[in-house]
Amino acid sequence: MKSTHGIAAVGGTLKRSEVAGLILTECSYPGGLRMSKHSHEPAFLSLVLRGRYTELIGGAEMRGRPGVLIAHPPERAHDVSFHAPETRIFRMDIRALWLERLRDYPASFESPACFKGGTPVSLALRLYREFRAEDKYSALAVEGILLEMLAEVSRRRRLGAERAVPRWLERAREILHERAAKVPSLSEIAAEVCVHPVHLAHEFRRHYRTSVGEYARRLRIEAACREVAHSDAPLSEIATSAGFYDQSHFSNAFKRHTGVTPSEFRAAARAH
Repeated sequence: MKSTHGIAAVGGTLKRSEVAGLILTECSYPGGLRMSKHSHEPAFLSLVLRGRYTELIGGAEMRGRPGVLIAHPPERAHDVSFHAPETRIFRMDIRALWLERLRDYPASFESPACFKGGTPVSLALRLYREFRAEDKYSALAVEGILLEMLAEVSRRRRLGAERAVPRWLERAREILHERAAKVPSLSEIAAEVCVHPVHLAHEFRRHYRTSVGEYARRLRIEAACREVAHSDAPLSEIATSAGFYDQSHFSNAFKRHTGVTPSEFRAAARAH
């Protein structure tokens, strides 16, 4: 695996590596930067390590936050606005030889997609750790992890495409986002969208591949990701504000969601 290092004075590449047709790059961007519409030849995946940005890809708006993975189709124009003092992104350029392996599988990289936690993000964080470690086994590990990532991304996109979500269920999910700090009970959400709680629980799992409770917990973890990446607050304090019983409960839930502990996540966000 060949790599080059360097920190630009105002944004730019922090580290770049090439392995088996895959280009891995860690980049830093200053707040207020606006990149006008442009396109990239390869498809690529972006894992947000810290900061936040908004990206428009065609008619789709993607919001990059710590712990979010965004999939970009090849040669698709997009523009990006960076909002935090510093935004750091781990980018994985997927060259043609990798996409060739997916040509017999539907819903791979035809359109943009955003993944908030779960297996795709966990795998991306593993890939980032290999990228940072870069020992003699890293190239082999990177290939294996990337194949898992491509399979998982394609699988989740296919499942999403196959299921039309009813409006009342979309509204139930919106309620969870709107009241993430103090999540209402299943019965309260069901009453608000006018369905039976059992029906809500069943349909939520069928369409979103998780329970209402797990989804609400994921939203709390996503908020905690931002706090872990951006603040110097003790993890115990972040755990309490996120609604967890204690730091141990928080750390276990955080690792299940992201694949790393809060301490490891903070270290990755502040690697330089």
